[in-house]
Amino acid sequence: MNSLFGLDLTPLRASTQYRRLYIAGLFSALGGQATYVATAFQLRDLTHSTLDVGALGLVELAPLLFFGLYGGVIADRWDRRRVIILSEAVLMAATLMLFLNSFVGHPRVWAIFVFDAFIISSGSVQTPSISAMNQLLVSHDMQRSASQLNVLRGASMSIIGPAIGGLLSVLVGPGWSYFFNLVTFVFSISLLFTLSSVRVPFVRPLSQTALMREGVRYARSRPDIMGTYVIDIIAMIMAYPVVMLPFVAAHFHETYALSLLYCALPGGTLLATLMSSWTRRVQRLGRGLVFAAAGWGIGIAVFGYETSLWLVFLGLAFAGASDAYSATFRQTMWNQSIPPDVRGRMGGLEMISYAIGPMAGQFRAGAMAAWTSLRFSLTFGGLAATGSVGVVGAALPSLWRFDLRSDVHVEEVRQLRAQEAP
Repeated sequence: MNSLFGLDLTPLRASTQYRRLYIAGLFSALGGQATYVATAFQLRDLTHSTLDVGALGLVELAPLLFFGLYGGVIADRWDRRRVIILSEAVLMAATLMLFLNSFVGHPRVWAIFVFDAFIISSGSVQTPSISAMNQLLVSHDMQRSASQLNVLRGASMSIIGPAIGGLLSVLVGPGWSYFFNLVTFVFSISLLFTLSSVRVPFVRPLSQTALMREGVRYARSRPDIMGTYVIDIIAMIMAYPVVMLPFVAAHFHETYALSLLYCALPGGTLLATLMSSWTRRVQRLGRGLVFAAAGWGIGIAVFGYETSLWLVFLGLAFAGASDAYSATFRQTMWNQSIPPDVRGRMGGLEMISYAIGPMAGQFRAGAMAAWTSLRFSLTFGGLAATGSVGVVGAALPSLWRFDLRSDVHVEEVRQLRAQEAP
């Protein structure tokens, strides 16, 4: 079977190594999402403080920034398979400590913050190596299909993982959500050990500082790639709605309103990904990215403005669908135009760009809602995101003109990949 609802499954069929890494990531994401829900639930249960729960985001920020950049350097210097396995082991150890803490007589609040920071740090080190390894395990021409598969996995696990974590936390306690995650680690680590070591191609023996500087120089030489990061950050800062979902749901009498709204974004992403075969005809990925990110803002504006529950749901679902296409275009640009020897370092910047935006976006949405109103905060944020994305597209001609058929960087990477092939 080479397709699923028009979604190209060829990368999974053609590369055994990619298939194993993909399935390992599926288990890791499933358990990680369950733990994400459980930590917030347990912290709320122990402290009854919205400030303490919100402070988790602040605790995560510094490790994400530092280890995201450092992880990118490591990915371009060390054996990426070893980095991924060691990081997964640290993730498992931190989750084990959360599990043990949840079953002591009086669970320690500080332990949740400390081990959550370990989880974020390890994940930040691991992600650039996964991004760089994915590029090498999939042929150059299959990168778009692989990007769509990655979006599909992320969307589906964003639905299933929190559902499992939330259900276990409510019915039997957050400790069992951590236990579920520990079980998923058994499968993910077992699969990761079956991977072959991946030599980092074309990398000169530079120090970590030199590698960092070289990565910064490369990033500055590619305004089109930097534009993809800027667009993602702007779209999330201006229009990240998740933290406001409970407040929006409170306006409706339907008991299922909150659950429905939490499913809307990943549901829209999942549906759009399954119907994304048409995106294979899009060659001007820069323009596709700008339009998709603008669609995200429009969807959030509808979500914030409308008063009908189902129109609110459709606005969120449309935003999720737009985000799916945006992610596909971004990842395809990255993997087909960034040389393998700097792919890890750019992967660190990518991870920071799509992680820091939601963190800042949560604060913006909450602060503006307190200052004005919830409706204004969401509607203004969505429209501002759309307008800002359009400005960035106009200000960066290299991003707007990016075309897979004629871009010199794409051709350079194609030739490099051909050299490394046996």
